[in-house]
Amino acid sequence: MRSWKWRWPAQMLAASALLSPAAGHAQTVAITAWAPKPSQLVRYQAPNRPLWRLSDIRARHAGEADWSEPVADTPSFVARYVSMAAGKSTEPVMFSDDRSFWVVEAGQIRFRIDGEAPFVAAKGFLVQVPARTPFVLETVGSEPSLRFEVTPAEPLIFPISETPVPQRGVSYIKASFKGRGSYDAINRPFLDFQKDVVQDGHPPPATFLKDPYMSVEVFRGTPQALPPDTDWGHFRANYPGFWFVLEGRENFLIEGERPFTAEEGDVVFAPVGRFHRVTSGGEGMSTRLAINARPGNLHWYQSGKAGGD
Repeated sequence: MRSWKWRWPAQMLAASALLSPAAGHAQTVAITAWAPKPSQLVRYQAPNRPLWRLSDIRARHAGEADWSEPVADTPSFVARYVSMAAGKSTEPVMFSDDRSFWVVEAGQIRFRIDGEAPFVAAKGFLVQVPARTPFVLETVGSEPSLRFEVTPAEPLIFPISETPVPQRGVSYIKASFKGRGSYDAINRPFLDFQKDVVQDGHPPPATFLKDPYMSVEVFRGTPQALPPDTDWGHFRANYPGFWFVLEGRENFLIEGERPFTAEEGDVVFAPVGRFHRVTSGGEGMSTRLAINARPGNLHWYQSGKAGGD
């Protein structure tokens, strides 16, 4: 019988993978395999870009109280910056399958989440709402509020007491469902980062949000020396890299882009298949939020260099 040998595509790259417990695998030593890496760098598609600087976004909307600026669009979630004038509020809405997440950047927002006591969130608050849970955001005080928000890439659901806002390509009908999302030991309604972490000195949670579909991990630390350029970090097999700088400065190296530093409020994006590396920068403490679809998604490292975030 004639022997045969499987021939891998030429663009595949030898790399190391860490199997994730979240994906149903045991954490173990690095395993060397052949990783499928796109032959050409995956391009950025608007509004996705390597770096959105909050200072530029604010300058573009100077003098406006109500505005929205999309900063990321993926099959799993969309993200935007939203400014809402004093006294304004959102419609009561909910999402069918995934959680929503916010960082308050300026002003004050009263969150009314079904089943929870209303609370007012100021700068530095992290807030989340489970799936199928109605919520309302309202700007309180005399100044506009500014928030960074990540919501599922799915149509809005309106409680039966509301009149749905028309959406292109969607017809609203009366229907019923069972079950709703909930909070738990990891997923809490909010974290007052400025008070609990920065002022009171408590360590932040390693994870603020986590379910089978999305996670928000918190990385806080002191400045690090930049690794050599030969240290590329890792790339994700099927999902983009996405970060929000919550505090201080963070250094980013994304394959195909020049190294850059992102500051508080900035948003960073790395397409699928691009090596990237993140380190704490600046002079004091810095914090980044790593926002991921499918917690435990496969990260490919350079062979023999498995590690990192």
